[in-house]
Amino acid sequence: MKTYRVAVVGAMGAVGTEMIKTLEQRAYPVSELVPLDIPANEGKTVKWKGQDVKVRVAKEGAFAGVDVALFSAGADASLALAPIAAREGAIVVDNSSAWRMDPAVPLVVPEVNPEALDAHKGIIANPNCSTIQMLVALKPIHDAYRIQRIVVSTYQAISGTGAAAIAELGAQARAWVSGGKIENSVYPRQILFNVLPHIDVFLENDYTKEEMKMVHETHKIMDPNIQVNPTAVRIPVFRGHSESINIQTEKAFSVAQVRALLEKAPGVKVMDDPSKLVYPTPLDADGKDEVYVGRLRADPTVPNGLNLWVVSDNLRKGAALNAVQIAETLVSRGLLGK
Repeated sequence: MKTYRVAVVGAMGAVGTEMIKTLEQRAYPVSELVPLDIPANEGKTVKWKGQDVKVRVAKEGAFAGVDVALFSAGADASLALAPIAAREGAIVVDNSSAWRMDPAVPLVVPEVNPEALDAHKGIIANPNCSTIQMLVALKPIHDAYRIQRIVVSTYQAISGTGAAAIAELGAQARAWVSGGKIENSVYPRQILFNVLPHIDVFLENDYTKEEMKMVHETHKIMDPNIQVNPTAVRIPVFRGHSESINIQTEKAFSVAQVRALLEKAPGVKVMDDPSKLVYPTPLDADGKDEVYVGRLRADPTVPNGLNLWVVSDNLRKGAALNAVQIAETLVSRGLLGK
């Protein structure tokens, strides 16, 4: 079997760590792992197949001989380093927002639009976590019945914000237990026992940047004709995003037909038995690869309406796993090592 030198940029971060773990768990054909990060982390180690591998600095020259570079280092780092990595011969799979809407860069969910990889020019973008799980669930429905409109409300875990948010929720919980003062700095309000209808910055149209990502990315990945109306909400859950999705389709369907479609769909696991209180929660998805779907029910207020509840681990399928699956698809489509 052909093997590949794989770099992980941002190797010490939450998503970078998950990328390394996912590469190992899925037995990606790695000849050498090259963990890269900021200068302050040079010489620290990451675990790879039971061994300690030293972290190097992500800079010009670091990508020579690298076949695939998985980036999770933020948009600024990706804008600076991804073109360098591509010039040095690596195919970049970038997890930040830096390249997603660049018309020359494929934006890919392997279960949805793998063919977009064929036109890559050295950089491939990983979509936003909330978009990924929504489109994995909706793609088979769209193929069969043509989705015209999506109304989605997300319930997103704090790990999507990063390590500082995880620490803040933990500190607020400890303060509440001890009777101390609850403080916040990462979020504009207390997140413990609270819900914030605010992810990323507000734009001129009063939607947030996170919400508009779901609109634009759905159009680029699946269909520019679908109307998308999103509300993105942050909740005090450490890991796992949930979404309440309402769709309207062009063609008629039965809920049983949709359930049968989803039960066969790649990357989807149906958990839907209300009589036994079976439905997915973030804890069900924690550490899992699948996108979980439940609460399937017809919307009687519009023709061809459907409600569904979609849950996924935002650090797995929402980030690391999707990037690794892109790397796997590059291999299966004969696009790596050409």
